[in-house]
Amino acid sequence: MKMQKVRMLSVAALFAALSFTVNTSAADLEALPLQLPKPSEQGTPSDIELSEYVEKPTGKPRPAFMAPKGVKNIALGKKVTSSDDSPLAGTFDLVTDGNKEATDEFLELHRKPQWIQLDLEKSYPLAAIVVWHSFATPQVYRDIVVMGSDDPEFKEGVTIFYNNDYDNNLKLGAGKDLEYFETHEGRLIDCKGKKVRYIRMYSNGSTFSKLNRYTEVEVWAPEE
Repeated sequence: MKMQKVRMLSVAALFAALSFTVNTSAADLEALPLQLPKPSEQGTPSDIELSEYVEKPTGKPRPAFMAPKGVKNIALGKKVTSSDDSPLAGTFDLVTDGNKEATDEFLELHRKPQWIQLDLEKSYPLAAIVVWHSFATPQVYRDIVVMGSDDPEFKEGVTIFYNNDYDNNLKLGAGKDLEYFETHEGRLIDCKGKKVRYIRMYSNGSTFSKLNRYTEVEVWAPEE
């Protein structure tokens, strides 16, 4: 019964994505107006072991992401909660304050798997999510899972937007997305127009630290 329910949700998500694609013609698209922070002096990540699960750095800028015209960062100023009620550093509002620079202003959660959750206040058809953990030093964050739902408890109607927990440490299902090196570009996740209100993001430390840091999260969608 559980597998059947998962398949039904997957089919529903597929149809939603196809509908978003069909109803958005090329003439209605434009490059996502993403403003990137300044690159940090990272040096080379060559001393970090590259497994088959890690995306190899290209050294090239990320291609422009095409999104519906007029999308906005609807996460700006929105409420953030977490599995960690007592962060080691920073405050929850820093995650959506619009400051993406590699400065001392960030939210840092305790070790072991943790999550943050954004309340967009209503459902939006999401074009993309962009997350910056920490790009001040070369590192790869572990067990990144990004999901959305209209249920704040994430018990029903959950859509997985990104999952690189390849060995299923979080017990949310093994992911097929790749781990990646943090850069000033952040990680852009295509949400394919899926309509949700809540965003939940998991992480489980990095190759640099067992702590969980979030500098900024942006959620791009048409304002309705």
